[in-house]
Amino acid sequence: MTYKLRLTLITVVTLITLTLLHKKPWEGVDEASASSLSVGFLPVTCHLTCPVTDFATKSTTTGTRFVSQRFTEFPTVIEALKARKIDATFMLAPLAMVLREQGVPVRIVYLGHRDGSTVIVPKNSPAKTIRDLKGKTFARPSKYSNQYLVITKLMEDHGMQPEEINFVDMPPPDMPSALAAGAIDAYFIGEPHAAKAELNGTGRVLYHAKDIWPRFVSCVLVVRDELIEEHPEIVRDLVRGIAESGEWAEQNRLEAAKVAAPYFRQDQKLLEYVLTQPPDRVSYRMLTPTDEDMQGIMKYAVKAGILKKPLDISDLVDRRFIPEHIKPAEIDASK
Repeated sequence: MTYKLRLTLITVVTLITLTLLHKKPWEGVDEASASSLSVGFLPVTCHLTCPVTDFATKSTTTGTRFVSQRFTEFPTVIEALKARKIDATFMLAPLAMVLREQGVPVRIVYLGHRDGSTVIVPKNSPAKTIRDLKGKTFARPSKYSNQYLVITKLMEDHGMQPEEINFVDMPPPDMPSALAAGAIDAYFIGEPHAAKAELNGTGRVLYHAKDIWPRFVSCVLVVRDELIEEHPEIVRDLVRGIAESGEWAEQNRLEAAKVAAPYFRQDQKLLEYVLTQPPDRVSYRMLTPTDEDMQGIMKYAVKAGILKKPLDISDLVDRRFIPEHIKPAEIDASK
C-alpha cells in the first residue's frame, strides 16, 4: 500500500469517527429529526399523565416528542380539535361520544384515570346527601361531562328529577372561588379543584366519585382518525407513553406532583394532597376502556339527552395501541 493511499484511508476513517462522535447515534433520534405531537390537556389530575409524558419525552430515545398543550376549558379544546390545531387530547368521555355522533373523526384510544372527581359543598353546609341540594345552584364542567351523568344517576337513585337542581356550566378553575363567594352551592369536578376548597377551608367533601360510581371514568384520550391512519406508530408511542407515565405516577405520587405542578401552574402541595389524601382518590391504573365503561356512560348520556342513542363501541374505541405489558416510565423528577 502506497504512502498516499494510507494517508487517504487514515483521513477517511478520521472523518467518519468525528462524524459519529458528533451525531452520537447511540443516544437515540436526533432532536431535529424527531417527530413532535401536541396533546391537549386541562390542569386537572384526570389529565396528569399528559404533562408527565411531556416531561418524560424530553429525554426520550424514541422518535416522538410529545408536547402537552394546556387549555382551561373544553369548548376551546373542541375548537382546536375540529380545526386540527391538535390531533390528540384528553377530554370528557361523553363529550368525545357526542363529537363522534356529530361526525367529528375522533376515537377513544385510552383513559385518563379512574376516580379522581369530588362533590364539594360549603364547609358549613348542612347537606348530607344529594337530596339536600334540591333547589340549589350546582356547578358542573359541562352538560357533556361524566360528572353530570354521575349526578344524574345519583339523583335517580334518590328519586329526584334533574330539574330539581339548578345546574350551571363553569370552567373548573373558577369553581372554588365561586363556592367561597356564595355564587354556587356545590360543584362536582376533577381534582385538584375540589381539594383546593378543602385546603382553603371553604369547602368539604360531600361525595367522592368512587363512592357513587366505582372505577369512575371522567376523561379519555382521543385522537383524530387521520393520525391513526397516517401515523399509527405515533399513536402507539403516545398510548404507551401515557400508560407508562400512569404506572410511574402510581409508584411515585409525590414526584408526580412535583413534575405536574409547573405544567398545571398550581401549588405542588395541593397536588401532593390530591395524590395522597387518600391514596386511592385518583388512580392511573386499569386504563383500558372496557365495553362496560362505555355502555355505562352511554346509558346515562342517552337518559340525559346528550346522545340520541348508544354508539357502536367498535367504531368509537380503538384498543389496538394499548401495550400488553405496562412498566413504569423512566423518569428522574429531580431534573
